[in-house]
Amino acid sequence: MSELYTLLRAAIDADETARKIQLTRDLVKAWRDGNLSRWDDAPVAPIGTPGRPLRPTLVAPRELVQRKLTTEEGRAALVHAIAHIEFNAINLALDAAYRFRDLPDSYYADWLRVAVEEASHFEMLNRRLGELGYTYGDFPAHNGLWEMAEETAHDHMVRMALVPRVLEARGLDVTPGMLERLQRVGDDKTVAILEIILEEEVAHVAIGSYWFKYACEKRGLVPEPTFRELLDRYMRGRLKGPFNYSARQAAGFSEEELKALEQFG
Repeated sequence: MSELYTLLRAAIDADETARKIQLTRDLVKAWRDGNLSRWDDAPVAPIGTPGRPLRPTLVAPRELVQRKLTTEEGRAALVHAIAHIEFNAINLALDAAYRFRDLPDSYYADWLRVAVEEASHFEMLNRRLGELGYTYGDFPAHNGLWEMAEETAHDHMVRMALVPRVLEARGLDVTPGMLERLQRVGDDKTVAILEIILEEEVAHVAIGSYWFKYACEKRGLVPEPTFRELLDRYMRGRLKGPFNYSARQAAGFSEEELKALEQFG
């Protein structure tokens, strides 16, 4: 029987997109078939940098050029930016399963499900890039999502609060506006892809909400004030509104948590 954490590490370290996706799908299938063991004496490796292709070039967010969606290049740049987020999200889901041990089997089932769905999102977006005459790596990108993963690698509760529920949840906030702009320029193919992604991302953020509250309960903490305190410690000056209240409520946010987001955003 193969060891779950060893296979997770191999998928995280894979630097070719197709290889990472295949390893992810293989290990998810093995997990669902009951062929993986969680008994692994290997220590958790430092978080480091996950495997990634040489391109795209990573730059600071302020260095990214905003392009108009009225041009094919502009639409490709938008699709590329989302594809990069989804590629990072594969690594984030894999790392959530790899890094944090001694959790119920359902925790690993949840994050493996997220990983394989993020892989499908990336593939859909990369195919769309090909239709627009580009591929992943043709535009620069930033590394903000993984930087937060590094900041939260020490604590499962902090990771659940800030990566799925804050940074990844930004997709819930900004996607409706992107859909409207793409519809105005007649890009129905990209709209269809983003609608699928938005629906599935609500479920992904809900998984983060569930395991954040689970961690709070295990530590005897109340989720709402704990979430507010973590926002204050890690996210002051880094949050931006507006927020998609209906999607976030569907993803497990309480009214108090939404008010906290407004305060910090």
